[in-house]
Amino acid sequence: MGAGPTGLTLARQLDRHGVPYRIVEKSAKPFDGSRGKGLQPRTLEVLDDLGLIDGFLAAGSPYPGLLAHLPDGGTHAFRLDELHAPTPAVPWPNMLMLPQWRTAELLADGVPVELGTGLTGLSPLDGGVRVILDTGETVDARYVVGADGGRSTVRKLAGIGFEGETHEEERMLIADVRVTGLDRDHWHVWPGEGRAFRLGLCPLPGGDWFQLTAPPSALTPAELVAAVDPSITVTEVGWTSEYRANMRMASRFRAGNVFLAGDAAHVHSPAGGQGLNTGIQDAYNLGWKLATGSSAILDTYEEERLPVAAGVLGISTRLHRRHAEGADDALRRDDPVLRQLSLNYRGTTLAVERRPQPGSVRAGDRAPDSPLADGRIFDRLRGPHATVLAFDWTSPLPILPVPVHHVAEAAGVYGTTGPTLLLIRPDGYVGCATHDVHDVLGYLDRLGL
Repeated sequence: MGAGPTGLTLARQLDRHGVPYRIVEKSAKPFDGSRGKGLQPRTLEVLDDLGLIDGFLAAGSPYPGLLAHLPDGGTHAFRLDELHAPTPAVPWPNMLMLPQWRTAELLADGVPVELGTGLTGLSPLDGGVRVILDTGETVDARYVVGADGGRSTVRKLAGIGFEGETHEEERMLIADVRVTGLDRDHWHVWPGEGRAFRLGLCPLPGGDWFQLTAPPSALTPAELVAAVDPSITVTEVGWTSEYRANMRMASRFRAGNVFLAGDAAHVHSPAGGQGLNTGIQDAYNLGWKLATGSSAILDTYEEERLPVAAGVLGISTRLHRRHAEGADDALRRDDPVLRQLSLNYRGTTLAVERRPQPGSVRAGDRAPDSPLADGRIFDRLRGPHATVLAFDWTSPLPILPVPVHHVAEAAGVYGTTGPTLLLIRPDGYVGCATHDVHDVLGYLDRLGL
């Protein structure tokens, strides 16, 4: 349920695993606003694995530097975060700007979304869930995933609590506007009195739109812009919304055969660009687990993603509070954790570390990229399969039901010493790290492979 970026990513995961599905969306048409406009480096790696990265890189653009227009007529240029150079381990180290409607459009290409179809009832069945659609149709499904946003119908029907805070007094107007008289080389901001924020205009890639942000006002977007600079003219107003500070998380991500992902499971402040990215990675984690059909494997979805979502929610909430309180560094976004490359599942059920002296990359960690003599690690991992990476391994290996790649030249990036086997899960995380092939065989048996 839900055809935003989270639901669409899940559909793509299920499709490539050969799992039949239906994706229904209550809205009669696709979302047409910019909203979540930043794709973090880890999300770009997910898109690479899905075979979509080229289209996203062509459609998006790097985040521009900010240009503050000061009350005295001067300007001050600065960045949210310095640009990072690619490394052998991280091919896309910077956030990519892309309006949310375009992200959804690229993900939806070829996905059979049923628009204008909502959900009115859920009830458990033996080994599944009975779904009642607002068309009157009844569907018996094995699993239901609610990716239907912060007001999730699936979450409410499943009886899952949504805990947190809503600050009604902390609101922000967001609108997509076309303007004349303003360059597109900068994200333009106008400060207000003291440390207050008055107006922002961020150029969106792929056209001539800007995303406008401002405190709530009785003024129209055109009047707000004219008030800061009469030489700038708003020629068209598209999608508009009023954001209110809402930070909440579901008490559970699973109730029987019903799962929650994305904003249905956690809603964030937009500060730090975490919400959409966390939802995409929820779906990336859940998709291959649904394909196994194993209840024990599916239990690990909540085990892994709930703590990650809680941590990310804490980060975005702290950034929001700094902005609301007018902190000097409120606009800085240079905390490396925001790029979501360091998020991991260490110590969880599916993270099996068998080495007496683990390397820098451990079970539960993201598998980094690395150049190889005939390609790169990500070329070997791309696809719905698990993969075994063999480092300095010269002994014969039994025939395994997954691809095996000898990658001694990547030992430096992975920090391995001696003959080592790393089993990489279908979602690009290290599942098992060992010096003994029997550990890999046991792990594969656990996954049903």
